[in-house]
Amino acid sequence: MSGFIDRAQLHAKGGDGGAGAVSFRREAHVDRGGPDGGDGGGGGDVWLLADTNHSSLLGFTDHPFRRATDGVHGQGKRKHGARGEDLVVPVPVGTSVATLAGERLCDLAVAGDRFLVAAGGEGGHGNARFGSNRRRAPSFAEQGERGEERWCDLELRLAADVALIGFPNVGKSTLLSRVSAAKPKIADYPFTTLVPHLGVVRVGERPGRPSEATEFVMADVPGLIEGAAEGRGLGHEFLRHVERARVLCVMVDLSEGAAASPERQHEVLLAELASHLPELADRPRVVIGSKCDVAATPATASFVELAVSSQRGDNLDVLVGRLAELVVAARHAEAAVAAATPRVHRPRTEEVEVHRLTEGSFEVTGRAAVRAVGLSDLTDLGALDELHRRLERLGVDRALARAGARDGDDVLIGGVALTWAAGHGVDAELEPGRPSRARRMKRSEGH
Repeated sequence: MSGFIDRAQLHAKGGDGGAGAVSFRREAHVDRGGPDGGDGGGGGDVWLLADTNHSSLLGFTDHPFRRATDGVHGQGKRKHGARGEDLVVPVPVGTSVATLAGERLCDLAVAGDRFLVAAGGEGGHGNARFGSNRRRAPSFAEQGERGEERWCDLELRLAADVALIGFPNVGKSTLLSRVSAAKPKIADYPFTTLVPHLGVVRVGERPGRPSEATEFVMADVPGLIEGAAEGRGLGHEFLRHVERARVLCVMVDLSEGAAASPERQHEVLLAELASHLPELADRPRVVIGSKCDVAATPATASFVELAVSSQRGDNLDVLVGRLAELVVAARHAEAAVAAATPRVHRPRTEEVEVHRLTEGSFEVTGRAAVRAVGLSDLTDLGALDELHRRLERLGVDRALARAGARDGDDVLIGGVALTWAAGHGVDAELEPGRPSRARRMKRSEGH
């Protein structure tokens, strides 16, 4: 199997939060000690980190699962549980993350970019948090919240300074091997290159003054054919590795055995690039004619800037010098627009919203409301009373009233089915087919 993998899937699971403790102070000569249950620790998060030390998604093919550690439960004497450790998962620079449905979540285009792919669950509060003048001995605590869990599609688009574009067997791999230390497979038949290869090119280095050299990364992209933008010849698989290149080096075959005339090759290549991504048509580029040592006639086409021979070395120094100039100019232009600083991507916080499912049935979404239900111990009436006050503070009651909820309507929050009874109370039970966790939840008067 090839060591270069540019598509993979990831299953990320944040750590579960620890549960709060129910405990009361019990010491000699202390009459009726108050609640002293500690809080549970939060679960660890799962982060993706763009890392220059990784160049492939191979590590996810056989082991796509990544999970952070859980938080520790709280204990008596107000001992809080430790937070679970975060898990940082390195991925190559240029990795994009999307849902299985195709929704783009983030693009890790700069080294150091981070993305919170699965947040850990919050730890539950111990009963010491719920003591008050009205409630002197709370006998309940919050459960730990479950960590987020999701499947993601990972896709790698190589981040190279120069991309070599051309028909199969035009000489891209040979050129890369001559101007860099890369050793791609080279043979005299089409589609020798099946995966992209990268090579580092140094220009202008002088003895004792290496800092004056210009260094750039060149990518040998597998050959394109007509119809590549529509997927012919795995065109989509290859063209996406061109998207991030700062400069394009378009190669046309000048030899007598070329698959098409240089004019036709040039026309097809530019058309396929523009069809795949219109921005590529305006990307800085150099058009060169390869295999000039075996050309039937000297290159006369106006679009050919240089005729090169990777075998004899004709004009290779001139070519890399020209590419270096374009790369430096492109880098300066990018720096003028915005500095390439690492970014931290976090999913947007979900606001509390009410959705009508059917007549007389509603669903409340939003992490704050779902968390309130998920953390509550629905087997305790005191916990249910606390849940009701929390939902009121979040504005769930007002939102349901605005949505037209009436007495007796069903309300679903985080997998828990509630019966709306404005000003009186709601019945709470789990979704059909699951055992009930509570008979009734008392609600105070809304006015």
